[in-house]
Parts: sequence; structure tokens; C-alpha cells
Amino acid sequence: MNDYTNAIEINGLTKKFDGFTLDNVSFNVPKGSIMGFIGQNGAGKTTTINTILNIVKADSGTVNVFGLDHIKDEYEIKKNIAAVFDELPFDDRLNANDIDIILREIFEEWSSETFFNYLDRFQLPRKKKFGKFSKGMKMKMQIAAAMSHNAKLLIMDEATTGLDPVVRNEILDIFFEYLQNEEHSILMSSHITSDLEKIADSVTFIDKGKLLISGYKDEILENHGIIRCTKDDYKAIDPADIVSARVNDFNIDVMVANVAECQRKYSGAVIDRANLDDIMVFYVNRDKKEWR
Repeated sequence: MNDYTNAIEINGLTKKFDGFTLDNVSFNVPKGSIMGFIGQNGAGKTTTINTILNIVKADSGTVNVFGLDHIKDEYEIKKNIAAVFDELPFDDRLNANDIDIILREIFEEWSSETFFNYLDRFQLPRKKKFGKFSKGMKMKMQIAAAMSHNAKLLIMDEATTGLDPVVRNEILDIFFEYLQNEEHSILMSSHITSDLEKIADSVTFIDKGKLLISGYKDEILENHGIIRCTKDDYKAIDPADIVSARVNDFNIDVMVANVAECQRKYSGAVIDRANLDDIMVFYVNRDKKEWR
């Protein structure tokens, strides 16, 4: 495989559906890192992922994976990708032993040993049919399969949704281990921002098909803050500094995207740190400017 800096490079990706457009989306996932792909349900995360995997054909734009064209070099790329969706792709009548036999034929670098080690670690039965699995067990099974053919890129679409915190932590630990190899990269879409706050190096926000922010997570968190102020103080804040404002009965919470500058401009203001959840909520309401 050729030398590359970014595991994924997306440029000007556009796809029109009836009632929804993925609109000119561009971002990169640096090699050796984990990117959190964040947005509400219906924001365009799955469409973007399906386009990367060439399940959905883009109207315009380019996608490179490992520095290769995602359509022309699809076979080469897919040998080295593992994708995990929120629904189990295996037939309910199969069990783990069946999956080992099937995937051994599909993936050149399939390792039965790795697969069964993950099953033991996840305490998953080998002979029980998938139809009898809980949602958490099904997700663990998908992840075990995804991690067992030496893939260089993991793409996870809402993979931790509906799982309890203990199982989610277990899965996040495995992702950490996976990333110890600097050739490995992860794109993880989720609307559970607390998971991504723990493990993501960079974050891309998408809303209604449009890209809002993409960059290093720590920088995004550092730059964004919430000024909690009275209605009078709010009037003194330059509208250009405001992402959006949440109006309460007694005060107003104002999100700003340049904390350092706002600390200089509004020296008396107390600016609280924002988390990814805050940032997502205030950006989603940016068109209203003021909301409750």
C-alpha cells in the first residue's frame, strides 16, 4: 500500500436525495488517529460513511482512502477496512463458529485466533444463534469480527448506541489498544459525545448535511465557551462573537467560538468551558441565534 498522511480525505462531497442534501462536505482523518463524527440523527453521518464505502454514489466530490481512489481502487481499500453498523449484518440463524468459517473465506488476513480471543474477552458464546443475542452481544460480535482481519481503518457508524456504559467502556478500551499501532485509524460516528470526548483526537460536526466544524478536539474545546450573563450584559456582546444564545427566565447563556478574544473584549465576563454536547446544541440552534 502506498505511503499516505490521511487515512481518509473527503473533498467537496455532495449527494442529493429527495428532501436531504449532503452539501459540499470536506474533511480529513489523519492516519494513526481517531476522529469523532458528530451530529444529530439525520445530519448526514451515515450518508457520508456509505459514500466512503461506495455503497452510495456521490453526485460530486472525491474520496480517497489510504491515498487511493475509493471507486477505482475499491477492492484494494476494502481489504483493509472494517465497518461496524448499528445493526448486526449476520443472519440470526448463524453462530460465532459459522462466522469464523465464512469470514476466513472472505478476508485474506482473517485470524481465527484473534477472533476467538475477542469472543472470550467479551464473554460471547460460540454456539448460540445470533437471533438469541442481546443488542450489546450483537455489537460486541461485530466488533470482534471487525478487529480480526488486520484492517488498517475502522469505520464505526453509531456503534455504541443503545449499549450500557460498562460495555461502551470495554469497547473504547479495545479501540485504544487498536490505535497503539500507528498504521491504524478510526472514524467513529456517534451522537453520544461523552464517548468521543474520552477517545477522539479530532472531531467533525455535521448538521443538516452541512459541515459545521472539523479540527482537533482539544482546540475546539479550548476555543469554545459559554458566557453566562444578564440580559443587559448580553446586549453588550458583539453579535459576530455569538454562535447562539440560550435564553432563560433570569439570564442568558451565550456560546462564543473564540474564548481568548472574548476574555480580552469582555474582561468582566465569566466564561465557562463547553463540552462537545454543548457545542453541538448551540451550533444546531445557530440559525435561530436565540432559543430556549
